[in-house]
Amino acid sequence: MKRWLKISLKIISVVVVLIILTWLAGAFYISRNKKEVLASILSQLNKNLNGKITATSMEPTLLKSFPGVSVSLNGVLLRDSLWNQHKHDLLKAQDIDVSLNVLSLIVGNINIKQIAINNAAIYIYTDSTGYSNTSIFKSKSKTDKKSSPKSSALEVKKIDFNKVSLILDNKKRFKLFNFDIDQIQGRMQYPDSGWTGKIKLMTKVNSFAFNTRKGSFLKDKTLDGTLNAHYSRELDAVILSPEILNIGGHPFKIGAKIELDKSAFAISIAVDDILFRDVALLLSPNISSKLLKFGIEKPIDIRGNIVDDGTGKYGDPLIKVGITVRDNVVSIPAGKLTACNFDGSFTNRDTVGGIIGDENSSIKFHRLTAKYFNAPLKIDTFTVNNLSRPIAIGLVTSQFPLSNLNNSLGTNDFEFKDGTANLRLYCKADIDNFRFTKPVVSGKIQIADADILYIPRRLHLVKSALNINFNQNDLSIQNGHFQLGKSELNVSCSIANFANLYYTAPEKILVNLKMSSPQLYLKEFLPFLGPRTAKKKSSGNKQVVSKELSNVLELSKMNIRLTVDKAIYDNFLAKNLDADISLRGGGIFFNKISVAHAGGQLSLNGNIMQEAASNSFKINSKISHVSVKDFFYSFDNFGQNTITNKNLKGYLSALANISGRISHTGKILPRSINGKVVFNLNNAALVNFDPMVKVGKFAFANRNLSNVEIKNLDGTLNVRGDKVEISPMQINSSALNFNVKGIYALGSGTNVEMDIPLRNPKGDENLTRSEKREARMRGIVLHLKAVDDEKGGIKIRWNKDHD
Repeated sequence: MKRWLKISLKIISVVVVLIILTWLAGAFYISRNKKEVLASILSQLNKNLNGKITATSMEPTLLKSFPGVSVSLNGVLLRDSLWNQHKHDLLKAQDIDVSLNVLSLIVGNINIKQIAINNAAIYIYTDSTGYSNTSIFKSKSKTDKKSSPKSSALEVKKIDFNKVSLILDNKKRFKLFNFDIDQIQGRMQYPDSGWTGKIKLMTKVNSFAFNTRKGSFLKDKTLDGTLNAHYSRELDAVILSPEILNIGGHPFKIGAKIELDKSAFAISIAVDDILFRDVALLLSPNISSKLLKFGIEKPIDIRGNIVDDGTGKYGDPLIKVGITVRDNVVSIPAGKLTACNFDGSFTNRDTVGGIIGDENSSIKFHRLTAKYFNAPLKIDTFTVNNLSRPIAIGLVTSQFPLSNLNNSLGTNDFEFKDGTANLRLYCKADIDNFRFTKPVVSGKIQIADADILYIPRRLHLVKSALNINFNQNDLSIQNGHFQLGKSELNVSCSIANFANLYYTAPEKILVNLKMSSPQLYLKEFLPFLGPRTAKKKSSGNKQVVSKELSNVLELSKMNIRLTVDKAIYDNFLAKNLDADISLRGGGIFFNKISVAHAGGQLSLNGNIMQEAASNSFKINSKISHVSVKDFFYSFDNFGQNTITNKNLKGYLSALANISGRISHTGKILPRSINGKVVFNLNNAALVNFDPMVKVGKFAFANRNLSNVEIKNLDGTLNVRGDKVEISPMQINSSALNFNVKGIYALGSGTNVEMDIPLRNPKGDENLTRSEKREARMRGIVLHLKAVDDEKGGIKIRWNKDHD
């Protein structure tokens, strides 16, 4: 063996022997002087305390820190001088392992190099007055700080916490931080500036509440990672360099500065590729409950800062958060934003120098682009201010083909086949439970060349265009043009307070609509008479929009002022129609309608009420000098075929008050009419009227009863379903004069009494009016009755019951 190697081995052997001898000496000393060593350790620990640390016993644990010497302190209590008032132990540990420097032990100076705290509870308490049990630790004067920091300071090189409960309870500031520490391991160094340490952490968060009245952040989340900490004596602050800390299993980059003398702190947070929901669940319930009403499908990037100046002036710390969203899907209460991009920010102090809290909070979305129900949106800046009573503000622009909206509104009410929309809207609205209320909207929506099918009513509108203008809460439509089949409509309208009522009370929306047309084919509007067709139910967020839109369309009220040059319905032709119509719920109300028809004038009011099987109607009408032949023809002989337009000539004036039922296709249902008709016939004729012809065959074969001319006739008819009650009438005609009354039935039940004088009216032509009245019933008078026959027709017989 070479000489140098032998010398080296001897030296190493000597050193090892010395270390072992020194360790044995220290171990022997501790074993023989337990009380003195414990007293020395406690004296060292109590040196800088305004209180007392005690231990029930001490045992050597010789091999734990070889070549150092360690002891285990049992039943350790650390209490401040006011413990009797608040009853919170600053430290209560089953055992604390203390590693001692052997050389310092031998020379009589206890130098603690390592402390391991096991199965312990640390409770840092601050009462409502601001007193804290941490006052147990004496603060050094400035002169002390300038003196040698190593002269008597307790410099622990290594710390190790295992199964430790740590609670920081600040009643004055309503803060509560509660941790179950599984393990904290740290190695410390003590430069002149303070100390530095590398700390490995693994803990569960029971509470991380900056304001206990609003709940805890990081509730029930685990934290693990390594922190690099530095304490600066000059700043009296602990600085944590930004390092990766796993929170709830996701890596966050955390940095912090904690100013001990002011209880102030600043925390910086950065995290990439994290799901929005996972972030929301890290926050306090007052924040997460609101955020979870929204959703972001793909991971996002977040940057944030939390700053507390230590004064407690506002209760909450200052929070600033930035979020980056790219090509994502964002769920909001009113639907989904797809292909969404924006840079977002949040702060709870929007006004510089203002208060910190919900009242001064702000959420901002910058450079937002997205598709909302396939309609592309662009918003330069969208802001939600004051989260205690949120107000949303933003300028929305979009331009897109209407077909993009198909199958995306969450409703099957509309099908868009063609056309474009261009919108530019400035919006300001309150947000009540994340629904827009009291909105103020300014701007316009332009729709051009639209082809729209409104499915519940089967209305197909083509060549449609309109300009929708929003002026604060009010809405107006200008330059509207629609074509429904061969009908053309020009439209303008105004809706007061529309933007607010749309969300809060659609049944209070009143649409004042003005419509004009060169020609209308009324049959094309029959879908309004029928019930809404059933549509498929939507799901999810789309259902919200579907329900709102359908409610507005069906619950809102509409007043229509309609002027039409020519209106056509089957055989009905009217000119110069002027109508005032209201649509409310399931009813169409004709407030006033006037129209030129059949050489005369018609006016009416009434309503049609929509019902499941058919619709009921009530009409009050006035008919002025219309051609009775054309009038009956236009209205399809009013649902009966006994007296038709082929049987009538002359001019009719009447007052009618009738009700009945009309089908969803616009046909009057047979035997459904009830009401009263007071009429006047002028220069009229009854042509080929079967009952009259039969009377002629029965008694007046030499007279022409197939064309009975009536110069003037006044009468009253009471209609009861399939029966018409004829009030007593005196009929003076070219063929005969007669009196008539009774019941004429469209089915069975006809019972019409007729008193017919045999004298020929032509013989009385030279008599005066009064002489005609006196001579009218002279001579032989036939008393006849028209009744049902066995074959379902009418037969004439003698009226044996005549008085």
